Amino acid sequence: MNDILQHKNYYASVHFSAADEIFYGKILAINDLVSFEGSSVKELKSAFEEAVEDYLETCIEVGKNPDKTFKGTFNVRVPSNLHKEASLFAAFHNMTLNEFVKTALSFTLEHKDQVNRALDNEGKALEPA
Repeated sequence: MNDILQHKNYYASVHFSAADEIFYGKILAINDLVSFEGSSVKELKSAFEEAVEDYLETCIEVGKNPDKTFKGTFNVRVPSNLHKEASLFAAFHNMTLNEFVKTALSFTLEHKDQVNRALDNEGKALEPA
């Protein structure tokens, strides 16, 4: 499972720096880079919540939408054999590669509990659940 914090429908990735002996993170899916840190898990969580609150207050003050706008388009880099297999699968099912990728993403997210269990066995997980 990934190290993700949540507060008020905002999420953050968190990490540990052994060299600096500190936890640190950044808020995800917002329009700016907002990071935070703490020397304990409790401090890290508190710093994250404070960072979210401060960011939201600042956005209100300057009249800015805090949430990142997603365009609905993105580049995906995959091995050439996977690209070929996906393209053939899409063609066999009379769909575009874009429709196939959209279907695959939707299916994965609709079944994320099962996918999380499968990925947990490999040391990975999809979040938020």
